[in-house]
Amino acid sequence: MDTDTGQAAPDGGATYRRDCPSRTVVESLANKWVLYVLGALRLHDRPLRFSELRRLLDGITQKMLTQTLRALERDGLVHRTVYPTVPPRVEYGLTELGVEAGELTSAISAWSVEHAQRILAARRDFDAQAALPPRPVR
Repeated sequence: MDTDTGQAAPDGGATYRRDCPSRTVVESLANKWVLYVLGALRLHDRPLRFSELRRLLDGITQKMLTQTLRALERDGLVHRTVYPTVPPRVEYGLTELGVEAGELTSAISAWSVEHAQRILAARRDFDAQAALPPRPVR
């Protein structure tokens, strides 16, 4: 089936290639916990402690939050500040790049809230159809 619309992708379609560096960025941003962490940091508009993030992100494990924050720090989206106290106090905030990525995640969040009921209704309809016995083709 030919799906060519005659319009080239802005990047010439390179982001769909396995070897495109931007693909790793998309894969990172597509992680649900990355979306939620960036969203929480953007929503509060200030650095947050690990325990604050853990309370805000219902369902995230300590291990997953640690892994997500490390990945975001490695990608330059989050900065980690350690204060020399006993015990050490650590805060996580968005970098300039993280603020930009947070705008994207906020847009996805807003779209999700706006359309959640329609999506849930579509799922119910689909599941109800899938539960019906197959109809003969005429």
